Parts: sequence; structure tokens; C-alpha cells
Amino acid sequence: MENGHFIGVFDSGVGGISVLRHLVSVLPHESFRFFGDSANAPYGDKSRLEIRALSERIVDDFLSQGAKAIVIACNTATSASASYLREKYADVPIVGVEPALKPATLLPRHDHILVMATAATLRLEKFHQLEDEWAADSEVITVPCVGLVELIEKGDLDSPEIHDLLESLLGRYRGKVDSVVLGCTHYPFIRRQIADVVGDVPLLDGGEGTAHQLRRLLAEHDLLAGDEACGGVEFSSSLDVPGELDLYRRLFSL
Repeated sequence: MENGHFIGVFDSGVGGISVLRHLVSVLPHESFRFFGDSANAPYGDKSRLEIRALSERIVDDFLSQGAKAIVIACNTATSASASYLREKYADVPIVGVEPALKPATLLPRHDHILVMATAATLRLEKFHQLEDEWAADSEVITVPCVGLVELIEKGDLDSPEIHDLLESLLGRYRGKVDSVVLGCTHYPFIRRQIADVVGDVPLLDGGEGTAHQLRRLLAEHDLLAGDEACGGVEFSSSLDVPGELDLYRRLFSL
């Protein structure tokens, strides 16, 4: 994969791979380099300054390799650092991901919307701006899912620990909400497990919107790969342990 012809995608760990799948689907001719900062996961329990510093370091590394665009495939990192990174790198298309609260409020049934997210995402102003703009006619129930990212990072998506934690976090809302917003990019990997607890309601995430926004920005900057380009994906991680990249590839192929 040549320098200057790829898009850098990063997350606090494996979660951003759920966004990467949307990116590849919408932009099959592009080359992507995915970096999972699993050694520092989760970002959700860190301060804004810590998250911004970690994100800046990753983006600096991508740009030193010649990345033509950046995707922040993490709700928490987007909330904490997207504005800062766009200001610092004003000439580089930078796309983030945000909780799919707007789509949830546009569904026919939207009286009660449950938002699963990290504590940091729910704490930072980006989410509150979304809520103020779109949720005037909805009750938004926020659930900070402490500990869930760490369990998903282990890769055993059907573990009893995940089921038990979901039951303790969400069980009381079964039959009481109209939709669930998956406000962390890790959560789409356990859609079935979440549905087992909350019931048959729409589960919404921001990955598809991020992919279409990236396509628009690449077109605006005349950076879209040609139809003759083969595209591809490379994975790397800050966590250097056996099997880590195999986990990344397995989640990408789900």
C-alpha cells in the first residue's frame, strides 16, 4: 500500500472495525490502514486531554506516512478531539463518528430512545448538542456501559460475562424503549446479544453515516480513488500480543 494513497482509520481498540466495514462497503476502491489503540483501551474512562493526546499521536503517525484522509472511528475520540484535530490539520479531510441519535428521532416510533455509550461520550458536550438539536420530542435514556468495551476487546462475544453485564445494564428497559442507539463503535459486534436483552427494536449506529460523509469529503477534495484501484485493508495495533491482529481480521470478516 503506497504512502499518500491510503485513509487512516483509528479507534481505542477493535470497535472501529465495525466502522471500517462500512467504509470498505461504500468505498471499495480505497486503501485503508486501521490502527487499534488496544493497549490504551478503553478511552471512555480517560480525561478529554488524555484522549486528545492519544488521538493526536495516532494522527501524526498516519500523516507522517502520507495519509490522504483520517477517520476517527471512535465516538469518544470524536467527541474529545475532532474539533482540535480539524483545526490543527485544516488541509486534511477528517471524519468522525457520532451516536446515531438523529436517525433514532426520525423513526416513526421515537418517544423513548435508549443510548448506550461510554461515560466519556455521554459526558462531553458533543452528545448534549445532538440531544438538544434532535431529541426535543423524545425521552433519551442514557446508559453508560462501564466495562463493556473491555469485554468486547477480549473477542469472546458470546461470553456469559457480556450477557450478564448487558442484562444488568439494559434488562430493565425490555419492552420500554422504541430504539437503541449504539453509541460506541464496539457495540455493533454484539447486536444480537443486545437484542436478546432489550427485545425486537431498531439498533442504530453511526458507521454508515460516517462512510458516506467520508465519500463526500474525498470527492470535494478530489481525492477519490479511481475505479481501477484495487483497494485493501491493513491492520496494526498498539497491543503487541499473539493473536491480536487475528482478532482484528476475524471481526472485520464477521
